[in-house]
Amino acid sequence: MNLLIKNVLLPENDAIVNKDICITDGIIVSIGKQSDDFVADEVIDGNNRLAMPAFVNAHTHAYMSVLRNAADDLPFMQWLFEGVMPREEKLNNEQAYWGSLLACAEMIKRGCGTFCDMHLFPGASAKAAIKSGMKAVVSRGLTGSDGGQRRLDEQFAEIEEFKGYKNIKFMLAPHAIYTCDKEFLLKCSSEAKRLGLGLNIHLSESKAEFEDCMRDNGCTPTEYVASLGLFENKTLAAHCVQLTDHDIELLAKYGVSVASNPKSNLKLGNGIAPIYQLDKAGVNVCIGTDSAASNNSLNMFAELNYMTLLHKGTNYDSTAIPAKKALDFATVNGARALGFDNLGKLEVGYTADIALLDTNVPQMVPLRNYYAAICYCCDGSETDTLILDGKVVMKNKQLLTIDEEELYYNVNKIVEETDK
Repeated sequence: MNLLIKNVLLPENDAIVNKDICITDGIIVSIGKQSDDFVADEVIDGNNRLAMPAFVNAHTHAYMSVLRNAADDLPFMQWLFEGVMPREEKLNNEQAYWGSLLACAEMIKRGCGTFCDMHLFPGASAKAAIKSGMKAVVSRGLTGSDGGQRRLDEQFAEIEEFKGYKNIKFMLAPHAIYTCDKEFLLKCSSEAKRLGLGLNIHLSESKAEFEDCMRDNGCTPTEYVASLGLFENKTLAAHCVQLTDHDIELLAKYGVSVASNPKSNLKLGNGIAPIYQLDKAGVNVCIGTDSAASNNSLNMFAELNYMTLLHKGTNYDSTAIPAKKALDFATVNGARALGFDNLGKLEVGYTADIALLDTNVPQMVPLRNYYAAICYCCDGSETDTLILDGKVVMKNKQLLTIDEEELYYNVNKIVEETDK
């Protein structure tokens, strides 16, 4: 299957120029002028369209889209234990599937092609990703001491069920140090090593978590997890808001990837992660939205904008986290953290996960700088077309893999049932 994106806008040095992107079997084979021997099976007109790598959402909880606006303006622990968890307990796998598919629809409409999911309902997010055409790294949120083995067994069964799908990967996900005891954290770590999987964990998200760990263990959450050997696995740590200088050194030393969630951390009153310092230390920083229950959207353009602006302001440095670096956080760095080696760039040999943005809108005129336009001008509504693995999953803002009418009907029905 050959796909040609004709005459699309791309960066070249300090300019933005029109080029052709040729794609064969889901891989970019040339960027520039279409060669005479490339015969396209499908052609997409790139006129007035800017091409960018599809986003990689490095941390979310897709099923929680059905909990959007259900618990807002609450302290973090109250939000989690009183606002979210009681509603989660009312959900079943079928309802979680529709919530996950809603998340996929929202992410696609905002230029995202890959997400890392921490869930409670085996199969829900994997099936939604397959239906939508997205890539997903799936991890069952593992909690406890007693009962923990049941959740691990569910994860093992899910891995077995979806092992034949190349766009579905897995990690093990001990939820957090305050929901997993020491023995269970060690068990998750050893199982990850046995299976050759990475770990996905919430880490040092709030002041309460930080202070409780200092009181109970005499060290920071990051130091605690490192002391248990969890970082000997390939690790993706979400949030990392409350960090010391030594914590940053540890994350860099062990090659831990940090998934920052700027809007969620702000909305829940947890603070601002020291991303500028993490990046300077050599940590692989990526970006996530967290869930629609805490954010309350899954718009990576918004996260990208917050990422650039927050750290300029908090560091009193307008050069901190420039637009190009932030876009790398949201694309290739996320792909690296999730184990997708040829994803997140518009380069020959890379997977053709490409978003096309409409530039014929007021906020994109005049179009002087490619990276600034994406980071500082876009709100996500510009996303016109999304191509994943060389297949068009949205064209002219219309989803091609998801029936929106059916989706919204089912989600609203779930809300009626679970809000009683």
